[in-house]
Amino acid sequence: MEDAEQYGTECVRMHDVVREMALWIASELGREKEAFIVHAGVGLNKIPKVKNWNSVRRMSLMKNKIRNLAGSPECLELTAFLMQRGELVNISSKFFKSMPKLQVLDLSFNEHLTKVPDGVSDLVSLKYLNLSDTGIRHLPKGLQELKKLIHLNLEHTLQLSSIAGISNLHNLMILKLAGSGFSWDRGIVEELETLEHLEILTLEIHCPPHLELFFSSLRLTSCTRFLEILKLESTGIAIPVTMNKLRYFIITNCTIPEIKMGSICNKSNMVSPIHNPSEPCFLSLSKVYINKCRGLRELTLLMFASNLKELEVRYSDQLEDIINKEKACEVEESGIVPFAKLVSLYLRSLPKLKNIYWNPLRFPCLKIFNVIECPNLKKLPLDSQSGIHGENRLVLGYREESWIEGVEWEDEATKTRFLSS
Repeated sequence: MEDAEQYGTECVRMHDVVREMALWIASELGREKEAFIVHAGVGLNKIPKVKNWNSVRRMSLMKNKIRNLAGSPECLELTAFLMQRGELVNISSKFFKSMPKLQVLDLSFNEHLTKVPDGVSDLVSLKYLNLSDTGIRHLPKGLQELKKLIHLNLEHTLQLSSIAGISNLHNLMILKLAGSGFSWDRGIVEELETLEHLEILTLEIHCPPHLELFFSSLRLTSCTRFLEILKLESTGIAIPVTMNKLRYFIITNCTIPEIKMGSICNKSNMVSPIHNPSEPCFLSLSKVYINKCRGLRELTLLMFASNLKELEVRYSDQLEDIINKEKACEVEESGIVPFAKLVSLYLRSLPKLKNIYWNPLRFPCLKIFNVIECPNLKKLPLDSQSGIHGENRLVLGYREESWIEGVEWEDEATKTRFLSS
C-alpha cells in the first residue's frame, strides 16, 4: 500500500502491481477478464468499448472526464458501477434500464451533475446509492421505487431543495444528509420518523426551530451518528442523552452561552436540561470540534463522553473552562474520570481559557496536546505520569515561549518530562 494523503488520513493507495494481481485473481485467474472493468483516472471521455456487456460484473470509471452516460447498455450481470470524482453532467433516461442486478451505484463528487433520471427506478436490486457532493436539485421520482435501498448518501448536496417522499424507502438503514441544502420542517421530521429500519443518520442544523424539531424526536436522535450545528443564535442548547450513537459533534459559528445535557419529555416532546444523568450517555461520541462559538463559557458536559478520543476547541473568545469545577462537583462524586480515552487535545485562540481540569489527570491514551494562543491558561492538568510514555509518548505542543515559561507545573518532575519532549 502507498500513501494517499490527498484523500484523507484514513486512505491508502494500492500499488499498480498489487491492483493488477488482485483483479487477475478476482477474474478467475484472467479467464473472466471482462468481469471486472477498471479504468480509474486514465482520462477517458466516454465509456470504454466492451465486447460482451453481459459478462461485466463490476465497473470502475472513477476520476475520468466522461461527461455523458448515453444509450442503454445491456449489463444483466453488473452489480457495482463506480463513477465518482469525475466530470459527469448528464445521464440518459434509459441508461439504467438493463441493469437488474446492480446493487452499488456511486456518482459522488460530480459537481456538475444536477439531475438523476427517473429511470433510476429500473435499478430494482440497488442497495447503495451515493450522490454526495453532486449538484442535484431534486430527488428523482424513481428513487421511491428502490425498495431494496438500505444506504443513501446525500451529503454536501448544497443545491438539493427537498427530500420529500423519502419515507417510501422503507428499508433504508443509513441516511447521510450532512451539508445538504434542503430546509427542515415538521413534515420532513415526520417522514424520517417513519423509516423504521433507520440506524444511522448524519445531518447539519442551522436555526433554533429546526434544532428543537430534531431534538424533540426520540426516533431520530437515537440513530444520529454525525451532528453539525451551524450559525445558531440561542440562549443555550440541551443535547438529549438519548443520542448514544452520536460519534462526531461539530458546533461552529454559533452564539450560545452553554451546552447542556437534556431529556425528552414523553408528553410534550420538549427537551429539558438535566445536570446529573443517572445512566451513562454519549457512549459513542469520539470526536468533538468547536469553532468560533461566541458566549460559550464551559464544556462540562464532556465529562460524560467517556469514549471521547479527539477534542478540538478554537476561536471561542468567552470560553473560561473546559470542565467547570463547580458544575462538575456532583459528577466527580459519582466516580466519573474525564478524558480517559482522549488521544488528541487541540486548543487554539481561547483568550479567556483558564482551566481544563483542576487536578492532574492520568490521560492514559493522550498522544497530542497542543496549546496555541491561550495566554491565561497557566495550569495544565498534567503530572509526570500523565499521557502515554515510551516511543509514542505524549508531546506538549506550543508556539509561544512566553506562555510555556509562565506555566505553573505540578512539580519539577512534570516540568522536566514535558519540557524535555
